[in-house]
Amino acid sequence: MERQAGLTLWRYIYNALTEEIEGGGFPPGSKLPSESELSQRFSVNRHTVRRALSTMAEEGLIRVEQGRGSFVEEHILDYLIGARTRFSEIVGSQARSLVGRVLSSEVIEAGPELARHLGIENGAACYCINTLRQADDRPITFASHHFPCARFPELPDKLKGELSISQALASFGCADYRRRTTRVIARLPDASEAAALEQPRSRPILVTESVNVDKAETPIEFGIARFASDRVQIIFES
Repeated sequence: MERQAGLTLWRYIYNALTEEIEGGGFPPGSKLPSESELSQRFSVNRHTVRRALSTMAEEGLIRVEQGRGSFVEEHILDYLIGARTRFSEIVGSQARSLVGRVLSSEVIEAGPELARHLGIENGAACYCINTLRQADDRPITFASHHFPCARFPELPDKLKGELSISQALASFGCADYRRRTTRVIARLPDASEAAALEQPRSRPILVTESVNVDKAETPIEFGIARFASDRVQIIFES
């Protein structure tokens, strides 16, 4: 980019970096060069670079993370929570590619809280299935799904290959189910959550706890989903 006469140095740097971002030189989520590297590139002091980056951050083009650097802001997906919340349908229409996979699966004994959510006896066997879903190669949600083993025997086998919980449940005669309750909180992630979502532990995540029920209002799933808060905004359908 050729510098225009009379253009202040920080504005010139702002224009150059903005043009590169819009042209795909720095894709969403990518890290910009450090202040030191940009200072050398444009032959200016770091204060001038910092002025340009600060303006870009104020306008929502980038985000500055303390101790990590500056990153191009990512497209935020709308996640609509209603009676029939289906991740693939909601996010799939907003992303070019959608991938989901099972990370792990185990049988656990339901503690008092889990048993209450699922309407089963304390100590009853449940599946805990951990999944990761990505949109356009970016991790969006890391979730733990709990199902009663008695209701859905061999459920993990149904989820091998391409992930589709809805299709797996349909194979058990539970093609139609709805969300009865949803609770949302914001908190800092633990190490495993931050690693799965590929984000720093200093950035909060959005966590939903939900109960899905079948047509007879019998609980079939208790889910805990952790969302990358800078990539998703949760919207409640009224």
